[in-house]
Amino acid sequence: MKQVLIALLVTGALYSLPVQSTEVANIENVNNGGVASLRGITELDTTRKADPMKRVEKDRSPIDRDYVYQPPLIPHQTRHYEVSLNANKCLSCHSWKYAGEMGATKISVTHYQSREGQVLSDVSPRRYFCLQCHVTQADAAPLVENEFKRVDSLR
Repeated sequence: MKQVLIALLVTGALYSLPVQSTEVANIENVNNGGVASLRGITELDTTRKADPMKRVEKDRSPIDRDYVYQPPLIPHQTRHYEVSLNANKCLSCHSWKYAGEMGATKISVTHYQSREGQVLSDVSPRRYFCLQCHVTQADAAPLVENEFKRVDSLR
């Protein structure tokens, strides 16, 4: 029994050696295996050119929400907005202090509450980085087909 097992192991080892050397030799010819993905038919070992930037309409009216508790989409360009520990460009228009004079939408009162529900005098640190939840609306087609339907109460 031991001899049969050893013979099988040796045979398997001998057959795997040519496969390994073939894989190493063909590493330059790696392809995507015929799999279509969001990156296209580009081979895995090549870097493809980036897609062109999507067109953002300049200062449009607020965009309707599609589901309850959806963060509002941003109806204007946010490229080059600084949102860091030292500055937040969004708050220069949307904070309660400046929204009236700037004609911008005020940020929600929930952004001034701590995790425990305590009301704060300034924006909560967990709500400070606006672009984590709010995204700029772009004129772009969906990446994948879907049959999403809006919530009836939001129509």
